[in-house]
Amino acid sequence: QFAQLSQSDKAQHVASLFLDDLADYYRLGADSRFEFARYGEKLAASQTSFDELAENLAARPTLVDRFLDEVTGALLSQHAPDVVGISVPFAGTVYAALRMGALSRARGLPVILGGGYANTELRRLTDPRVFDYVDYITLDDGERPLLCLLEHLQGRRPRPELFRTYYREGGQVRFAHNRQESDVPFRDSGTPSYAGLPLDRYIPLFEMLNPVTRLWSGYFWNKLTLAHGCYWRRCSFCDVSLDYIGRYETDKAARLVDKMEKIAAQTGRRGFHFVDEAAPPAVLRALSEELLKRRLSFTWWGNIRFEKSFTPALTALMAAAGCITVTGGLEVASPRVLALIEKGVTIEQVARVTRAFSRSGILVHAYLMFGFPTQTEQETVDSLEVVRQLFLHGCLKSAFWHRFAATVHSPIGKAPELYGIRLQTATPARFARNEVPFTDPTGTDHDALGDGLRRALYNYMHGLGLDEDVRAWFSPPGHPATRTKGAREPKPKQAGLRIPPTTVPRDLITRALAGRGSTRSP
Repeated sequence: QFAQLSQSDKAQHVASLFLDDLADYYRLGADSRFEFARYGEKLAASQTSFDELAENLAARPTLVDRFLDEVTGALLSQHAPDVVGISVPFAGTVYAALRMGALSRARGLPVILGGGYANTELRRLTDPRVFDYVDYITLDDGERPLLCLLEHLQGRRPRPELFRTYYREGGQVRFAHNRQESDVPFRDSGTPSYAGLPLDRYIPLFEMLNPVTRLWSGYFWNKLTLAHGCYWRRCSFCDVSLDYIGRYETDKAARLVDKMEKIAAQTGRRGFHFVDEAAPPAVLRALSEELLKRRLSFTWWGNIRFEKSFTPALTALMAAAGCITVTGGLEVASPRVLALIEKGVTIEQVARVTRAFSRSGILVHAYLMFGFPTQTEQETVDSLEVVRQLFLHGCLKSAFWHRFAATVHSPIGKAPELYGIRLQTATPARFARNEVPFTDPTGTDHDALGDGLRRALYNYMHGLGLDEDVRAWFSPPGHPATRTKGAREPKPKQAGLRIPPTTVPRDLITRALAGRGSTRSP
C-alpha cells in the first residue's frame, strides 16, 4: 500500500514515523509518561486515589514540564485573562491540565476545569487536594455552569447556588447543583469559535496507512455536533445514564449549515468532522439537502449507526453533499451478543447499509469489540468470519478492534447480574472512577485472542488473506496458515487456546446482500 502513495504522501508518512521515533527516544530516555497524543495517561485513568498524580505534580519538572510551563506563562501574559477555563477530554490530558491550573492560580487567576474526563471519571470526587490546582470543576455541558460561575466571580451569586459544580470549602469538597437552573438548549448553544488558535502550526501526522486513522490525525477538521446526545441511547456498554448521551436534542438544518459557513469563514478550512455519538439519519438528510440547496462545497464525515434508514438513495444524497466517510459501531458480529448489547441492528442490515455507503463512494470504517460479557471463543471466531466476509464484499474499507471495558455509568456497570458477570470489589474512589474490573464466568481468554483479531484486520484492510481460514490469524508466528481441508481441519493454538472452526456459512454476507435468508443465527 505504501508503494501506491503519491510522493507527498510518502514523505508525510515517513516524516510522521520519524517524529514517532523522536517521541519514543525521549520517552525511553527521559520521561516514561510522554507520548505525542497523551501525557501521563495512567496517572489519571480510573485512578481511585489522587496520590500518584499529586506525587508526580510535586516532583522535579521534566523537560516537557518546563516547556509546558513556559508556554502556559507566555499565553497568560499575552492574553491577560480574568478567568482560565481548561477542558480535559481524556485521561492523557489531566496531568498537563493540572500543571497549567497550578501556574494560573499562582498568578491569582480562578481556574475552572471541565470536559469529558471530568464528566465520566470525577462524579464521586471527594479528595480536596485536587483543588490545589483548580478552583472549580464542572460536570456535563459547560454553558450554564460557566454562566453561573461568572456571576459568582462577579459577586452576584453565592457558591451554594452554582450549577453542577465542585469546589473546596473548609477543607472539604462541596458540590453545588441549583435545580432551579437548566441547561442551555442545544439550538441556542451558539457557534464554536476557533479564534486565537494557531491553526497553521498544527502538525498533520500520517503514522498508519489505515485511511480512517489518517483522517483523524493527517488533516485539520472543523469540529461540529449535529445533535446533542444519542437518539438511540440503548447500547448496554455505553454511558447512557450520563447527560452527554441521555439528553437528545436536535436543531434545524438551516442553522447547522449557518454554523458551518461561519466556522469555515473563520478558519479558512472547508472540512468538517461531525463528532456526534451517532448522527441521526433525518438530520443528515436535511443537512445534505440544505448544503446542496445552497450549492456549498464542504467535505465532511462522522459517526453513525448502521441502521436501515441509510438507504442507497440517502447515501447517494450524502455523497453528493460532500460526505466522504462514515464510522459506525458494528461491535460484535454475533447475533446473540448483538441482542445482548441492544445494538438494534442485524448482520444482514449492517451488510446492506455498508454496501450502500461503499457503492456511493463513501468509505466505511467499523468499530469492533471483543471481550463482551459472556462472549465465547466461538462467538469471537464467528465475528471475525463475518468481518472477513464484509471486507471480501467491499462493504468495509477500514476497522478497529477495541477490548471491552465495563464502566460504572453503563447498563452493564449498573446491573452486571443481568449480563452474567460480577463486578470486582474496588477501593472506594476519592478521585476518579469509571472503568471497573469484572469476573466473567465464561472464562474465555480474550486477551489471547486480541493479537489474532488485530492481525487479521491489518491484513484485510490491505486486501490480504481474505480467502484464508480465520483460525490462521490465531496461530503462533511462523505457523503455516490453515485452510479448510474437509472433515479433519487443523486447529491452531495460541497461548494454550484451541481455536474452533467458524460456524458461520461462508456465503452468509452473499445471501444477506441478495436479500435471501436470515442472519439472526449462523
